[in-house]
Amino acid sequence: MSTKNFDVVVIGGGPGGYIAAIRAAQLGFNAACIDEWKNEKGGPAPGGTCTNVGCIPSKALLQSSEHFEHANHHFADHGITADNVQIDVAKMIGRKATVVKQNNDGILYLFKKNKVSFFHGRGSFVAAKDGGYEIKVAGAAEETLTAKHVIIATGSNARQLPGAEFDEELILSNDGALRIPATPKKLGVIGSGVIGLEMGSVWRRLGAEVTILEAMPAFLGAADESVAKEAAKVFKKQGLDIQLGVKIASVTKGNGSITIAYADAKGAEQSLVVDKLIVSIGRVPNTIGLNSDAVGLKLDERGAIVVDDECKTNLPNVWAVGDVVRGPMLAHKAEEEGVAVAERIAGQHGHVNFGTIPWVIYTSPEIAWVGKTEQQLKAEGVEYKAGQFPFMANGRARALGDTTGFVKMLADAKTDEILGVHIIGPFASELVSEAVVAMEFKASAEDIARICHAHPSLSEATKEAALAVDKRTLNF
Repeated sequence: MSTKNFDVVVIGGGPGGYIAAIRAAQLGFNAACIDEWKNEKGGPAPGGTCTNVGCIPSKALLQSSEHFEHANHHFADHGITADNVQIDVAKMIGRKATVVKQNNDGILYLFKKNKVSFFHGRGSFVAAKDGGYEIKVAGAAEETLTAKHVIIATGSNARQLPGAEFDEELILSNDGALRIPATPKKLGVIGSGVIGLEMGSVWRRLGAEVTILEAMPAFLGAADESVAKEAAKVFKKQGLDIQLGVKIASVTKGNGSITIAYADAKGAEQSLVVDKLIVSIGRVPNTIGLNSDAVGLKLDERGAIVVDDECKTNLPNVWAVGDVVRGPMLAHKAEEEGVAVAERIAGQHGHVNFGTIPWVIYTSPEIAWVGKTEQQLKAEGVEYKAGQFPFMANGRARALGDTTGFVKMLADAKTDEILGVHIIGPFASELVSEAVVAMEFKASAEDIARICHAHPSLSEATKEAALAVDKRTLNF
């Protein structure tokens, strides 16, 4: 078996990995990417958790379930009569699979277009060799590669709850939650983070009775408190039963059901019986099978690969990006790190600003933010001004029939520099990009207030929030 030599080998084909390989190839390196994800037929399915069992399929199901919700509850407001609306869950899941495959195939096309060599299998270190590294690919056909530079982008796995290990039939990770074959009558969710809220929303819209059990005493603790408060109110009105301060005692599987015994926030013992249980209590870095010991790659106590600010590991010419290292476990953060590392290998100055990474929860209403929350600014003793504008006063939101939520802007009290923007409402995931751009350019609230925004548009709410920082809104 011959050895194939490369300048850069990327282990992992998720958002961080495939983007890193493509950028390395664009910069003139002989690049390869190794990824082991398989489709239903056993073929390659690059894109990692995000494409296969995360960001992309969850958005497909959220879109389908939102259409169903609108047909059942909101079409009449527009004068549209739709009687006896039904949902074909199998067809919905099939559409989701098609969307996933389109993304898988798109990545394979991009590899071909950019002359990235792709190897389908699990990549692992063999040894340091001749100023580089020998890497084994264990797949249908075993390969041996050598690389001067290695970029590790192996992602993360769903964290298991002790005593409630995933079987993907009754107790589900994000993977199983995306493949439920029929709407359960009762659905339990442990964890009220992004995955829990998004998947809970999907199946609630399709008719499931959804109970979310959260260990933390505060809801959406990472979000701005005013956004979290509004979200809790809206989700409760929609029918999501969210219980906070819960302590799980046991999870017991029965004949087609699961019983969760827990103590509520007041310490009272409770019992919940559900048809399916989604466990979404975070994710853990994935270094399984990497054979890090063979080369002395350093991991921290969480199992994450230890890197510096430039994503360098303790080994020369070995880098790591994305969920397998420190920082937020977000696909777009991984992409930016992948690009930055490829550019650093080329002697350029790749840059990732953790302070302007946007966060999004694709519920309805959507939730998005960038920068500091109000509670963070208070804790840090930063003097700030706040401006807020509700979508109920926005003409486009009224026309859409979705006036829930608001845009909130936080700016430095002295310099007026934008420190954070927090949005709950329609298309928040798109609106937050203006705030990211503004903050990257160190814009002030006055800058946004002085920019002409199209009318009518949802983006006008951002302009009005900027005006509100100076207490001079025009439409509220």
